[in-house]
Amino acid sequence: MWSPCASCNITIPLIAQGTLVTTLKEYPYTSFDELDVLLSQAEGTVYCVDSASNGQTPPLEVEVLKDQLANRHIIEQIQHGTFESHLQPIIFLDSTETFGYEALLRSGANISPYDLFRTANRFGLHSKLDQRARAEAIKATFEAVAPHQKTFINFLPSTIYNPDYCLQHTFDIIDRYDLSPDRFIFEVVETEKVHDVDHLQHVFSTYKKRGMKVALDDVGAGFSTIDMLKRLEPDYVKIDRSYISFCDEDAEKRAFLRQVRALTHSMGITLLAEGVERMEEADVCRELGFDLAQGYFFGKPAPANQYKIEIA
Repeated sequence: MWSPCASCNITIPLIAQGTLVTTLKEYPYTSFDELDVLLSQAEGTVYCVDSASNGQTPPLEVEVLKDQLANRHIIEQIQHGTFESHLQPIIFLDSTETFGYEALLRSGANISPYDLFRTANRFGLHSKLDQRARAEAIKATFEAVAPHQKTFINFLPSTIYNPDYCLQHTFDIIDRYDLSPDRFIFEVVETEKVHDVDHLQHVFSTYKKRGMKVALDDVGAGFSTIDMLKRLEPDYVKIDRSYISFCDEDAEKRAFLRQVRALTHSMGITLLAEGVERMEEADVCRELGFDLAQGYFFGKPAPANQYKIEIA
């Protein structure tokens, strides 16, 4: 069974009522606002003691603690708040039937995904947030995705230090819901920024050994990503939306898409167009032989419970 590693288990304690301890003196406070005032007058290393439990924060430089307090609502949301997955349809271009969905994390506190992941990365909570996102996506699959459909789940390679160990949590949740592994496609985001290809190969291999598929996201943002296809051997490739947008009016974009289609077809890779917002873009991708597509033209992300009727 899985047990959390140090990175997954990081917790940032935020003490609303307690005592600020400095090198010179101890200052009681009864609210975060009072603590902010005290910190504006403090210097050096400080820590807070909880007046109720006697627990304390780690010793921190004043500026670091002030930074944590300034972002406390997002930090608390990542650590203890509620999340859900919204599902965006992915369709077969030849029939427009639903192939599956991409699961996208949404916060119960209405915090944008960008702010969530930026703050998580800033304070070392990215492994915890990525893990929670995978868990919510699996739950949404159980509740709202038909057995013959697939779920795309994003992951950040930087949050998976040892794939054999870190991914066991994901596999345990899939087993808990008694879901077939082949219903899931795990897609790596920010592929143009991947520097440790060997590590990503290990992650992909770990997913595949458990019967799941893998995908590269945003391919085209850097042509070097195309060169990695033969090393990574993804099952699916998603083309960056910048190459899809108004591709019907841009010959260079169509030439690039045609080149990618030829390469992926020769390798047996399923090709998906992201960010399709116009009929003309869908028509171009269909004519070029793309297999799948997603985007606002076919459907916006929506709460998982809106799809329950569809599979009843």
